[in-house]
Amino acid sequence: MWRMLMCGVMTTCLIVLLTVVNGCGSESYPAYSYSMAPATAEAPSAHMEAAMPEEVWVIERYADDGVMTANARPMLDEESTPTSYEEWAGTGALHAKHSDSGDTAVLPLEHTAVDASIAGTIATVGVIQQFSNPYAEKIEAIYTFPLPENAAINEFIMTIGERRIRGIIREREEAEAIYTQARNQGYRAALMTQERPNVFTQSVANIEPFNHIDIEITYFHTVPYVDGWHEFVFPMVVGPRFNPPGTTDGIGAVARGAHGSSGQSTEIQYLKPGERSGHDISVHVAIDAGVMIEEIESVNHRIDVQRSDGRRANVRLEDESTIANRDFVLRYRVAGDSIKSGLVTHTDSNGGYFTLTVYPPRDLTQLVRAPMEMIFVIDCSGSMSGAPIRQAKDAIRHALGRMRPNDTFQIIRFSDNASQLGRAPLPATPRNVRKARSYLNTLDGGGGTMMIEGIRAALDFPHDEQRLRTVAFLTDGFIGNEREILSAVEDKLGASRIFSFGVGSSPNRHLLSSLAFMGRGAVAYVSLNDRASDVMDAYMDRVSHPAMVDVTIDWAQLNAFDVYPRTMPDVFVGRPVTLTGRFNGDRSGTVLVHGVANGRDLTVEVPLDMQSDGDTHAALPSVWARSRITDCAFENIVRPSSRWDREIQETALSYGLMSAYTAFVAVDSSQRTAGDHGTTVNVAVPVPDGVRYDTTVDG
Repeated sequence: MWRMLMCGVMTTCLIVLLTVVNGCGSESYPAYSYSMAPATAEAPSAHMEAAMPEEVWVIERYADDGVMTANARPMLDEESTPTSYEEWAGTGALHAKHSDSGDTAVLPLEHTAVDASIAGTIATVGVIQQFSNPYAEKIEAIYTFPLPENAAINEFIMTIGERRIRGIIREREEAEAIYTQARNQGYRAALMTQERPNVFTQSVANIEPFNHIDIEITYFHTVPYVDGWHEFVFPMVVGPRFNPPGTTDGIGAVARGAHGSSGQSTEIQYLKPGERSGHDISVHVAIDAGVMIEEIESVNHRIDVQRSDGRRANVRLEDESTIANRDFVLRYRVAGDSIKSGLVTHTDSNGGYFTLTVYPPRDLTQLVRAPMEMIFVIDCSGSMSGAPIRQAKDAIRHALGRMRPNDTFQIIRFSDNASQLGRAPLPATPRNVRKARSYLNTLDGGGGTMMIEGIRAALDFPHDEQRLRTVAFLTDGFIGNEREILSAVEDKLGASRIFSFGVGSSPNRHLLSSLAFMGRGAVAYVSLNDRASDVMDAYMDRVSHPAMVDVTIDWAQLNAFDVYPRTMPDVFVGRPVTLTGRFNGDRSGTVLVHGVANGRDLTVEVPLDMQSDGDTHAALPSVWARSRITDCAFENIVRPSSRWDREIQETALSYGLMSAYTAFVAVDSSQRTAGDHGTTVNVAVPVPDGVRYDTTVDG
């Protein structure tokens, strides 16, 4: 909450300066300005020092004709000065020289420090990105990076020496304008924008020679539970995206120094094979599971585990100089009977918030499934070449061996186009299974990722009405046209269910989880270090038991409202469903979850006994708001309307969250740096582990 103090007549305001007040007054500013300061009643973040000085924003006005006043002009040549963030972003380039060994590119991002704590099912994560300027001239650093697709980002702090400047959330265009003008004036500033729900851009302006600026981000998210294991993921690199011809709002993948060659609105530069940027990463995760932790494992990294007692653990990357080229995936298995439903609540001045986790009833494991029609869709594009496509083919081979004689199947491949094994579903006979395995042996990675062709081939394929169709979609998800793909799924899904499998070390988890959600299925991941057979065994076990469908909930005295997702997903064995909502009723009694499986009515009872949890889950309002934003984005795909854009923006502003329509901005006006904003340096990143540079990077 920010309070606004008006001084004089306010006209169109744009230039934002930030002053730190230490009880001794502040700088003098022009007339016709207003200031904003954080409400002192709000407690500072746990990541902030208790004695943090108050921040005051001073916004200077335009002249009445909308033209900047003379004292607000950037200190650059007038004819060459861009006036908007879009014109500035990514302009210029410093061509970093290699070291004597020829394998190091000197770039401004030095280190990323991740500090996470998990309490029950909610993770609180702090990320510090340390930017420095190794050059003899002033620079602006631009860094595009991933975060979890369900992250509720609610805090943004810029640190310069001993000064900690808390960013504010604003409408995206306003935040970009604030950042541009502050940068052009020579003030140190930072801007964070969202390009996709799991892809963000950090811009840090006016880093002086041999100085550094740290950016601190805090976010919350729920930790999923699958087949007895909780899984915490911190993504480390955005994989190179393929954008269909004619696309301009995708995510371009180019070589380091080839800025602008992709023609996309967002662009990522990749290091060449064997080239390092000097950027390293450290990860610390503190787990309080609430019950005994039986086992802890890391999928892609070596870890050091310290156990304080049976239910708590501290986990760190074994080597803090780890190259950030694969997701950090931490799994821990808990003891006891965890197949039960649970409710967690929090109440503040705005009312009550809750998350309800509905676990599948044991009755589902006793029901025999009907014959299945299984469609396997495999991504054979260039980014899947090598290890990823081998994992995908191994997974399908294993699934073929577990099919029953009364099942049918089909294999569809796609890259630039789509083709398939046969014209009609094949009975799962030994002869047809051998034929399918031979077909898999002929597949390799190469070409573009025209995923829309795979979607159409799978969902337009003639359907056997006597069988339940499941579509197993195996891909890294490296595309830039996610909205088009999800819209096609909504249009063509029919009676099918999509089970998505993210293949590789850094798959596009936003797309994969969205495919499963809109396809009424479930998502799984096949890392390069996973046994593909184990992942596919879990899938076959899942589809071997009927899902609990047509799920409805009797909220009893809780009086729940604004519950997300709006449509209750199907419940599969081993896969609980989490709902997030608000309430204004009594937290006692029993919630009843009704559903149907194989024609049988089933009911799950959820006792509302909150004495042990109380109101300690302060992250729930942010988690709820993020769930609302995600749901509105899905609704906008199904029923496009400007209404959903407005709801996303209003929710994000009300709860201080990052979204596609809001952004964080921070400006330090304690002093101007010399000269103009300096040269822009885009932070190049490694291609994900297992992905071939030459098949995915243009330029």
